Amino acid sequence: MQIVDEETSAPTKNQLCRRLEFAEVVPSIEPMDKQISMQEKGPSEVDSYTHYATSVHANLSDEIIPRVGMEFNTEQDVYDFYNKYAKEVGFSIRRNKGHKDMYGHWLNRSFCCSCQGSRLKDKRDDDVKYHRTETRFGCLAVLKVSRSNDKLQVTEFIADHTHALASPSKRMFLRSQRTINLAQAAELDIANRSGLAPKESVGFLARKVGGVENLGFIPEDYNNYLRTKRTKEIKVGDTGGVLEYLQNMQHDDPNFSYAIQVDLGDFIKNIFWTDGRMKLDYESFGDVVCFDTTYRKNKEGRPFALFVGVNHHKQSVIFGAALLYDETCNTFIWLFDSFLKSMSGKKPITILTDQDAAMAKALASQWPETCHRLCVWHMYQNAAKHLSDVFERFSSFTKDFSSCVYDHDEEEDFLNAWNQMLVKYNLENNSWLQRQFELREKWALVYGRQTFCADMSTTQRSESMNNQIKMYIGYNYDLLRFFHHFERLLVDRRYEELKADYKDNQSKPSLPYPAEVLKHAADVYTLTVFKIFSKELWLTWDCEMHISESTGAITTYKVIPSGKLRHHIVIFDSSNSSISCSCKKFEFSGILCAHAWKVLSFQNVKRVPNQYILKRWTKEAKIGVAINSSMSTRSDDPKVNVGTCYKVLLRWYYHLAARAAMSEQSFDFAMSDGEKTLNKVETTLKQLSIEESLSTCGGKINFPVDASEQNVKNAKNVKGIKCKPRKKGDRSSVRPKSALEKATRKRNRRNIKLVKTLRDEEAQMPQTQFLQKESSEENQRNG
Repeated sequence: MQIVDEETSAPTKNQLCRRLEFAEVVPSIEPMDKQISMQEKGPSEVDSYTHYATSVHANLSDEIIPRVGMEFNTEQDVYDFYNKYAKEVGFSIRRNKGHKDMYGHWLNRSFCCSCQGSRLKDKRDDDVKYHRTETRFGCLAVLKVSRSNDKLQVTEFIADHTHALASPSKRMFLRSQRTINLAQAAELDIANRSGLAPKESVGFLARKVGGVENLGFIPEDYNNYLRTKRTKEIKVGDTGGVLEYLQNMQHDDPNFSYAIQVDLGDFIKNIFWTDGRMKLDYESFGDVVCFDTTYRKNKEGRPFALFVGVNHHKQSVIFGAALLYDETCNTFIWLFDSFLKSMSGKKPITILTDQDAAMAKALASQWPETCHRLCVWHMYQNAAKHLSDVFERFSSFTKDFSSCVYDHDEEEDFLNAWNQMLVKYNLENNSWLQRQFELREKWALVYGRQTFCADMSTTQRSESMNNQIKMYIGYNYDLLRFFHHFERLLVDRRYEELKADYKDNQSKPSLPYPAEVLKHAADVYTLTVFKIFSKELWLTWDCEMHISESTGAITTYKVIPSGKLRHHIVIFDSSNSSISCSCKKFEFSGILCAHAWKVLSFQNVKRVPNQYILKRWTKEAKIGVAINSSMSTRSDDPKVNVGTCYKVLLRWYYHLAARAAMSEQSFDFAMSDGEKTLNKVETTLKQLSIEESLSTCGGKINFPVDASEQNVKNAKNVKGIKCKPRKKGDRSSVRPKSALEKATRKRNRRNIKLVKTLRDEEAQMPQTQFLQKESSEENQRNG
């Protein structure tokens, strides 16, 4: 390297300052714009930049510094080499001009500093209030290559700069030095799908590598990466993105199924989906389902529907989800039918919903055998709306109304209490109460105690799940992001169940006293259910018991709870140790009540009778799930029978695979036993003659077409997702206020207005009149 100084060599027209010259560099005449740029800066300022580059070059190895004559295989190799050199010196590079041949091979290519050239004059500059900062300074640094013998050879290299170079602490901001590699992109994608904010994601990666300066990119690059990724998804469109997501989910989970309903214009109206884990949960805990819809969970403003149940840890579990276009009867009929098909025809014993007429009509049409119960909480909200004046005038109305809903064991007692309430508050002609009375069998517990409801009388679990969704899903999310983040909710809910399972297996509850019945219950029930059981057992101490009647092996008792005026009738049969209580708690919730345990304790029963241990509340609730066999109803069509057998076997072996994969021993056992089973099946089929097999299967075996596969075929013809018309307030993500909240808020506003009016009147009073008023009020308070 040779340094030419102004003091030892007279400057020429094209040499206005000291410059770094290499023996291999070919002298070239600089363009006029570069001369002007360097003249504007002045020789002394440019000297300092060149001197800094000189000192950096002195500390670099010769392998890093470009030289004329160096050869590279590809254009990318040249860029990477020059970019590595630029990082050590402290500047950013970009690709400049170049030419290709007819085959697309580079003939020549130049790479320059990002500060090369100058900003052009824009005719819009006069209308701009604030201009962007200048980033072009007519920099001279350049690297040129030309093709020679199938190689790209360096033909020119200039190391002069007309601007300040970045120090080592600031080189992380150079644009060409910033890139998100594949490993980082994978981690950032996981962080984004996990709901982490971009700032938190970048901070996490920075700490892993020892600081942002070692990360290789800055937070703005991550935001650009996310924006680019979402732009690509937008190009695919909501329809293509959602369909691709559903198909990928089905590929990863063979038991995943979904259904799509399109309108006459081939636009998607409704989407329903459920995965394999949801189906297994439904097999174990699908006897009771809460169904509710909620708005404002997605950008389209579509109603979001969830089928929710309760597991053996008293935790909420999701059986299925749907994005609907509207809440009409036809939509609900399609949804309930799709849910039933995905669950192989198994209907719940009880379903709890709000007081929606279209929903009730659809349930009566599709699931007539299922007991339809109305949410008591929604009924209270409607009561606060329609009977707001009664609630305000009579403080005891709430207690009497609640007593009609919960407290009565016999229908006659309920009817008497209802009529007395109407007379007491002069509500005999209230139209809303008359409509509620016509639906009394769906909300009054006196009519529903004999039906199993898993101790649920409201859709609180659905409401709670809707509230939790807010932590995972934003209103401004498009449909594809909605699906991705809803998946996070499922993962977290299943983690909580797994944690509860581990706690049950690795610990035992602390017994309040060492009773044999408590020890047995602790071994059988989960920790959460055991607490409920022990509470019922504890209440037996305060119950009074009287023998009412005894006939042979059957004895009737009257049990009076502590602090209650009403008694419960308990019938015990000593021949088979069966017991029943008029409160119907076991029939309603699956756990024996305190009244029954009062009698059982009197009969010296030390263990929970087997017939009163409901498997869904035990630690083994999900072990050996009984697959809903649809083979009890044979069809005349052999093809239908083959399809039904296939579905039943598929669901059974899916559950077997999920359990066997938990340990190596169970996996090895399942594999060896599966081979034996397969050999036996093949032997059985060989024993049948070919003609008999063909006649049995109708000439050919047609495996059932999964509803999802049919959906994929139909989805090819869809034109898009049907958009909902915008309404006033749709853009708000605030939770809608209930009727009770609105009534309370209205009353508070009225009181505030009244206080303000009184203050204004007092402010306008003469002082003597105001003092007289205060004196009279004080005399009234003192009597």
